[in-house]
Amino acid sequence: MSRTPDARVRDNQTRKIQENITNVEKHFGEMCQLFSAYVRKTARLRDKSDVLVREIGLYADTETPDLKRGMKQFADHMAKIQDYRQAEVERLESKVIEPLKSYGAVVKRKREDLKATQSARDREAKQMAQLERTRQRNPSDRQIISQAESELQRATMDATRTTRQLEETIDEFERQKIRDIKKIFGEFVTVEMSFHAKALEVYTLAFQSIQSVDEEQDLEVFRSSLHPPDYQSRLDIVRANSKTSLDRTGSFLSTSGTLQQQRDCSRQTRREEEEDDDDEEDEDDSEEEEEEDEDTDDDH
Repeated sequence: MSRTPDARVRDNQTRKIQENITNVEKHFGEMCQLFSAYVRKTARLRDKSDVLVREIGLYADTETPDLKRGMKQFADHMAKIQDYRQAEVERLESKVIEPLKSYGAVVKRKREDLKATQSARDREAKQMAQLERTRQRNPSDRQIISQAESELQRATMDATRTTRQLEETIDEFERQKIRDIKKIFGEFVTVEMSFHAKALEVYTLAFQSIQSVDEEQDLEVFRSSLHPPDYQSRLDIVRANSKTSLDRTGSFLSTSGTLQQQRDCSRQTRREEEEDDDDEEDEDDSEEEEEEDEDTDDDH
């Protein structure tokens, strides 16, 4: 049995609506799964970051004072970022994933509307076929034919009404779908931008805190830790004793030098005196010889 042009138009319309609903159901489901995976990975990143923060804190407790301070501040900033990440996860779940999930129920309702419309059209087609058979079997029975025509008219009116309702509801469905996609994607971007903007501020503080560590100060503390206080005390005693010994040695050498000089001066004085005594003896001897010579001359 051939369908009327109007029926063929409605069939094409129904097929198009069916394809559209199936397409939405498929891709919204895929996006929901992928956004959910994205949020789960973000939550796992948050958990791993929490573990990292704890490890940094434990290590910082074993380090020198200024490095400990810088690492503790760095860990605090990292922990704050994870608080922001937790808020990101919660907002994505409520503003992105839940609306996408809700489209499962929306699509189900549209399928029911489509099914009701299709049933009305099937009844119309069935009544049309019934009318054709009645005309063929009882072409002269006007009462039966009129009854079949009335049944067909009611079925056609019902199909037309449900088709119009379907057009209206599917039109609203399309409009809402576009609005929801704009809203969902916009919420996703807003949530991500909010997180990254806040995280950037805290990452900047984390960078500054770790870069502010005074290397020289911590190196001095480390070097001091290599030499315990009692070692330093012993070292000071040794240095003091060494200085005293050197002072004593210097004093002794100075005293020895002075005594040696005094001895040298004494020896020089004695030599000079001895030389003067020898000169006087020589003069006395000369005078005696001259006197003897004079006495000898007088005797002659």
